[in-house]
Amino acid sequence: NKAITVATKDGIVTLRGSVPHYFDKTSAEEAAQRVGGVRAVADEIQVDVLGTFVKSDEEIAAAAVRALEWDYSVPGGVKVTVDNAWITLKGELQWDYQRSAAKDAVKLLLGVKGVHNKITIKPDVQPTDIKTRIESALKRSAENESRKITVSVDGTAVTLSGNLTTQAEILDARIAAWNAPGVMSVISNLKLAQ
Repeated sequence: NKAITVATKDGIVTLRGSVPHYFDKTSAEEAAQRVGGVRAVADEIQVDVLGTFVKSDEEIAAAAVRALEWDYSVPGGVKVTVDNAWITLKGELQWDYQRSAAKDAVKLLLGVKGVHNKITIKPDVQPTDIKTRIESALKRSAENESRKITVSVDGTAVTLSGNLTTQAEILDARIAAWNAPGVMSVISNLKLAQ
């Protein structure tokens, strides 16, 4: 049985009650965040696992390891800890989508009360790698145009500067930077050449 109450005040939504699965809790939170005008969500929903859905920490840990092994979006190396039906994920991955996929793989497991996603992203961003990706993205005009792009990296943030001849080239350069491993943000100071 799901018993969720919703209270709103000044754009802040408070969710209270209890649900039998962690997935129900996260679904309610995500639904509240999609409502127009909502500035914040206070999630006070408790997960009360009942009956046959109750699993030991050992069973949850084994299921979590299998779920991560079977998920093609999650590479090896993610460590799982389970304490009182709460899963903690740790490790270092190259892409943010892999980090999200790891959490998604375990949040649907029976008996789970919550997930702490402590996976970090490797700050392995190389300006030369991004420059090469941009050159490939610009294809025909790469010989001339990519030389006008300056790539600077600060940890996982990439800044692109320079002049290109079309908006399409600017978009291609930004996409190429976003697609480099370890990139968490791209600042584009690219302009159209006069």
